[in-house]
Amino acid sequence: MSLTEVDRRHLARCVELAKEALEAGDEPFGSVLVAADGTVLAEDRNRIAGGDATRHPEFELARWAASHVPAPERAGATVYTSGEHCPMCSAAHAWVGLGRIVYASSSAQLSGWLAELGAAPAPVATLPVQVVAPGIIVDGPDDELSARVRELHVRLHRR
Repeated sequence: MSLTEVDRRHLARCVELAKEALEAGDEPFGSVLVAADGTVLAEDRNRIAGGDATRHPEFELARWAASHVPAPERAGATVYTSGEHCPMCSAAHAWVGLGRIVYASSSAQLSGWLAELGAAPAPVATLPVQVVAPGIIVDGPDDELSARVRELHVRLHRR
């Protein structure tokens, strides 16, 4: 499925949240949870600077949905995110029963950028969402927005 203007609008918000995360001293990731009717239910940004490396926005939104969204409605919800889910977040997304994932930049792109920047690899293997959670519908990346995400990672690794 190709990305719609609504998808791009939500992804642009994710990139704004990623920028907020970077400006707050965190890694640049942001996510938005949207109900099937288009209502924005929740949003978050990366919060790992405090020492808890599991404080990814995708993971936080999955936990939030488990407590606030009835199970039958979760499958119709979409998680928009600046970067494709890591394996931990993919698993949380699937276990909670959320629907589609739309990302601005892929995990393959991120791995390439980190290698270009000489950054250390992540402690967990980079895997596409569908390897971890094969039943999830996934769309992305977006060329324009992934370029903006790349710039945030450049800023992070050049500080």
